[in-house]
Amino acid sequence: MARLTKDSLSTIPAEARPTIDTPGVGIVHLGVGAFHRAHQAVYTEDAIAAGGGDWAIAEVAPNSTAVVDAMRAQDGLFSVTSLSGAGARTRVIAAVGRVLHAPSERSAVTGLLADPAIRVVTLTVTEKAYQPGSAMVKLLVDGIRARIIAGAPPLAVVSCDNLPSNGSQLRALIAEAVELPKTVTFPRTMVDRIVPASTDQTYALVRNALGVEDQAAVEAEPYKQWVIEDAFPGGRPAWDLAGAVLTDDVAPWEQLKLRTLNGVHSTVAYLGAVAGYETIADALRMPGLTDVLRQFIADEIAQSFTPPPGVSVVEYGDEVLERFADPAVRYRTVQVAMDGSQKLPYRVLRTVLDSRARGLSPRVGALVVAAWMRFAEGTADDGTALPLNDPMAPQIKAKLAASGSVVDQLLSLREIFPAELAADEEFRSLVHEWYRALTAHGVRATLSAIGGAS
Repeated sequence: MARLTKDSLSTIPAEARPTIDTPGVGIVHLGVGAFHRAHQAVYTEDAIAAGGGDWAIAEVAPNSTAVVDAMRAQDGLFSVTSLSGAGARTRVIAAVGRVLHAPSERSAVTGLLADPAIRVVTLTVTEKAYQPGSAMVKLLVDGIRARIIAGAPPLAVVSCDNLPSNGSQLRALIAEAVELPKTVTFPRTMVDRIVPASTDQTYALVRNALGVEDQAAVEAEPYKQWVIEDAFPGGRPAWDLAGAVLTDDVAPWEQLKLRTLNGVHSTVAYLGAVAGYETIADALRMPGLTDVLRQFIADEIAQSFTPPPGVSVVEYGDEVLERFADPAVRYRTVQVAMDGSQKLPYRVLRTVLDSRARGLSPRVGALVVAAWMRFAEGTADDGTALPLNDPMAPQIKAKLAASGSVVDQLLSLREIFPAELAADEEFRSLVHEWYRALTAHGVRATLSAIGGAS
């Protein structure tokens, strides 16, 4: 079968073809993962189609060459298949004008970051890359330093990772190494779209829909959202015309997403993986789980912060649960569960701390922590091995191997649990209670007991 390329575009269905001819490059994106291709690249293609401009994306892979090789062989083209219970829709995206591999093309990437044509840099590199001295930080520092020396025009550096105050955190990291001019901004954002890892089924869907082979294909739910702080001194694509929300205050949207969607996602992932469920949608069919999640949303998450004006946290949570339950979106529990040490503080522990400050009991929040601890131990309820894919895996394993209570040992990890939370006797007692229940009876029986108690 022919490969997806510019030459083969004329053979695919007209409704699936790109809406643009790739213009000049104006954006550098660090990270070539599936989420970026199904989210920012789609918004950018639609923005160029609606508002024009030389805003094609130069994608930079920080590690693996697999996506780089696939994209280069396909002239930068790839497909996005939107999946739901109602069916599938596949479209080809042409917003990528160039693909580079950072480790082997370092000087080219640095030169591109300094290029006056580049006015926006975006990132999807996951939470664990936001550390002093990380490869991502070093690359940005070198690029911005070269840009300053070259006297290049203003630049916006846009984090699209799930971190609170993501732009502010990124600015602080870069400012430790280079003096930033006022012409370099770091807008905050909130991003949302469920994008599972591509599988053989993903590629088969594309072959059937397009009649060509696409080794860079991604799949996603139909829903997507992007809220962006409008701080772009060098200009930006017309993302607002593509459906993005441009605002002066991203913080309420950020908290809504991190605590409700991401917090609930992690909850389902830990409980579901330990119970032996492969996907998030499968896990949500476990008796009692949805009731517990609704309790978490209404009694703890919704009480812990002030949402955007006019938004009901409970209604947003119901929409989230409906999205997660769609069996067409095959998001694996262990995929969501990875990097828990980096995700728990923002997705769950901040909710616990803020709800405690308001005098509320962290009952379900403590259950989530206990479920993470069970997951970190490395075996499901049926004895199946679970992967601890986490940058703090050595420290976590050392605590698990130490003598004494698993709960007390893991709560002593200050990189994850702040001292004030670890010293909270009610929270600590609840985590012990849930951990004992999960260990003695398993996830299913524990959730059934909660349902019986209510």
